[in-house]
Amino acid sequence: MIATLARRAKRAAEAANERRVLVFAGDRDRGIDAAYTAIEATIGNRPDEASIVSTREGFRFEEHRPRSADGLLGRTREVVVLDCHEQFVPNALGRCVGAVDGGGLLVLVTPDLDAWPETRDRFDVSLAVPPYGIDDVTGRFRGRLVDTLRTHPGIAIVSLGGGTDGTDAIERDELSMEPAGSTETVSRAQTPTVPPDSTFPDTAYAACLTADQARAVRAFEALATPEHAVVVEADRGRGKSSAAGIAAGALALAGADVLVTAPGIDSAAEVFARARKLIDDGSDDSVEPDDDTGTTESATGATRLLDAPGGGRVRYLSPAEAAKLPDDPDVVIVDEAAALSVRLLERLLDAPSIAFSTTVHGYEGSGRGFAIRFRERLLASRFSVRDVRLDEPIRYARDDPIEAWASRALLLDARPAVDASVADARVTDATYRPLPPADLLADETLLGEAFGLLVAAHYRTEPNDLARLLDAPNLLARALVVDGRVVAVALLAREGGLDAATRRRMYEGERVRGNMVPDLLTSQLRDETAAEPRGLRTVRIATHDALRDEGFGSRLLAEVHAEFGSRTPADDGVETDYFSVGYGATPRLLRFWRRAGYRTVHLSTSRNDTSGEHSAVMLRSAGEAGAHLLDRHADSFRDRERDGLSDAHREVDADVVRGALRACSASVPIDLTAAEWRSVVGASFGPGMYDSAPGAFRDLALAALIESEEGDEAGGPGGADDPVETDDTSLDDREERLLVQKVLQGRPVESVTDDLGFVSTATCMRALGDAYAPLVERYGTAAALAERERFIGE
Repeated sequence: MIATLARRAKRAAEAANERRVLVFAGDRDRGIDAAYTAIEATIGNRPDEASIVSTREGFRFEEHRPRSADGLLGRTREVVVLDCHEQFVPNALGRCVGAVDGGGLLVLVTPDLDAWPETRDRFDVSLAVPPYGIDDVTGRFRGRLVDTLRTHPGIAIVSLGGGTDGTDAIERDELSMEPAGSTETVSRAQTPTVPPDSTFPDTAYAACLTADQARAVRAFEALATPEHAVVVEADRGRGKSSAAGIAAGALALAGADVLVTAPGIDSAAEVFARARKLIDDGSDDSVEPDDDTGTTESATGATRLLDAPGGGRVRYLSPAEAAKLPDDPDVVIVDEAAALSVRLLERLLDAPSIAFSTTVHGYEGSGRGFAIRFRERLLASRFSVRDVRLDEPIRYARDDPIEAWASRALLLDARPAVDASVADARVTDATYRPLPPADLLADETLLGEAFGLLVAAHYRTEPNDLARLLDAPNLLARALVVDGRVVAVALLAREGGLDAATRRRMYEGERVRGNMVPDLLTSQLRDETAAEPRGLRTVRIATHDALRDEGFGSRLLAEVHAEFGSRTPADDGVETDYFSVGYGATPRLLRFWRRAGYRTVHLSTSRNDTSGEHSAVMLRSAGEAGAHLLDRHADSFRDRERDGLSDAHREVDADVVRGALRACSASVPIDLTAAEWRSVVGASFGPGMYDSAPGAFRDLALAALIESEEGDEAGGPGGADDPVETDDTSLDDREERLLVQKVLQGRPVESVTDDLGFVSTATCMRALGDAYAPLVERYGTAAALAERERFIGE
């Protein structure tokens, strides 16, 4: 019966150039045996056309582990089996769906579908973050997944042992479907052709599978000329990465140095596979390659370098490294650009020519932030921009039912409410409301809009995040709604409240899941009591793009503070001692969180490889225990930065340093000796030199930056400072940057002069002395002020 069903599923898939899903539900061993039967019945003795994702080992075809199944990226198979028993990871399901070719089968080996939502496995253990236990994790995500399996077309379900006599029974059979169009439509109406006057070799266009893809490759030809940019957008499976790879190979064959970057080397696998194939096809037989492929490959395993005849090459660097444009590449290609931060993408605009390939909807990242936030910057740049949209699927028909099923099951197409429905919303119209999982499950529109905003707010949102939203006991969601439309959403995580034994293990180096801020404060910053207070961390906060800068984010935070900041326990019975947030630090975000009453306690020493930013951690107290926690870590941050800015933080952007220090709540005691004051006064008002007392200048700079005020600062919601007026002892922006770069970071005066636009190093150092004059007025002792009088008179 199973062999017959599998063969029928394969025939239906092949006839429509679509995919089909077989579900074998029940005992695990019987399910794996059924999967073997299905493979043997459909592809026979071709193990290279099948892959399995399982915690078990020893299969006779390609194996992957379910934690991420990233090894399937860039691969296609006729049959992919996902063993859902011991560790069902939603991300792995997305990878498996994407790896099934048109005419192929996805086989799911699952527990009994009625019992599956209540079954707990190793993925659920990852959701049971302390102090919560496995019994606190729910199965809502899997319950919703089961509903989609039982209702979407293209899926058959076999209940193993579900028959009256213990035999297997077909619970559902929705495999046979009429194709949406004619046979010609299903097999693609347009055949790629070589454009007239093309500059890429004919083999580049011969490698294209659709006319859409050929149009994209044609657009990439413009990159051979400086100051051109290409943007390729598509949903998953449309061949945009392949088009980028074909173009990279063609440019390298023409002698160009092509720098490729992506969120990870695995994400760029398809780009390199296509570039390698084109370079191999175009290699000159007279060239002696390093190996019989005609290309060179690094010894790291993943391809990072392809050398082409004639001196061209294709090389990979991480986003943070690529943003430095090392070795002056001729062309930069950014694959999965939507998964990178806008700030990092902006740094790449110094390239001679650049291309961005981005997924509009998919687990690789949402194109929303790219399209809205970055597009306006790109269009305002020096580049001539060409846009290409790919709609035709490469590996399966346009109306493939499994694409629609996966999009719904994993919310790959989640998006915020349409702009027109919220464009006239005002902050005063908004209603604050909780978003409990039960409400989200009961309303697909509410779930899609809320999750769609979370996707748009972050460069990397995955199916695992949907499962966390629905099932993790430590997560809460809150929203602002106008006329039934979600206009802002916050995802919040309970942290801390850990017992002494757990805190001790954490202090001694054990990682404790789901407690980011307590773990940082305990293990890295060496505070064994930091995980005792109970915190509420803002994991993500998002406002609808049509309502940016209208105050919705601040209003939502104010409501969260009001709900959880009182000493009355919230709906979940847990009190909150402090609020926290961790994020990639930019001047704008530092200012936003400072105005919301948050204060800096940490700045990471390294950049995030994907965002290219240093992470800031900030706290806001909500009770006595939280106030004590904030006070001692603000003091520690102040003391670390006094020395750390000239060490690990020497290259941090000066405006990020200014924002982080301004948001530090620690006081800075000034205790200079009389001799040190004479040096400072002499450099400010007389002939003295900065080098005579660098420590004194550093202390004063730190104090000035921590205590600096923004004259245009509005009072933030629930605890931010009141508006202030500047006075004669305030520094302007360039003076503050000068204190950061020269005094605190210790950069060479030549680089500071160039960076801040001084006409000479002498002018720069004179400006440094002038910047200390108001600090003498603000902090100087009576003796220091008397010393000043020697130079300025009465």
